[in-house]
Amino acid sequence: MGVTGMNHAVLYVRDARRTADFYREILDFRAVIEDPGGRYCFLRAPDSGNHHDLALFTIGSGAGDSQAGQRTVGLYHIAWEVRTLAELATAQDRLAAAGALVGASDHGASKSLYAKDPDGLEFEVMWLVPSEHWGAEEHEAIIRPLDLAAERRKYAQQAEGAAE
Repeated sequence: MGVTGMNHAVLYVRDARRTADFYREILDFRAVIEDPGGRYCFLRAPDSGNHHDLALFTIGSGAGDSQAGQRTVGLYHIAWEVRTLAELATAQDRLAAAGALVGASDHGASKSLYAKDPDGLEFEVMWLVPSEHWGAEEHEAIIRPLDLAAERRKYAQQAEGAAE
């Protein structure tokens, strides 16, 4: 069997319009299909080849918070990948300005930001380190504080060195 990756995620949210607006403003997603009544919205990431990457379905303002990982099993988070550390820095600025940023970690093979959407559902925005730089960290579960400015300097210097 040849699974090629994950294609899309579907979330139940209190208000699909509100959550869609959040993803549009923060990550530049755009609506592919949007119900005029606000019952659902299908979004595509800016550089995605998918029909949609995220579908949102309204279940109403009375819905309780997710208890996944606290009292029930469930999904912890979805990770959205960006192409460059500069894009990760832009995401960090936007998430912080929106009051949505809740953490940042250096996982060795990836550099990650953690945030919550308007319903408190956690998601990650991450940059994947080129595999030739993973080394032994490929097989380690690493959680270090993320110094995004230092990572940008480090990988810029490596790119410049490779060009010489």
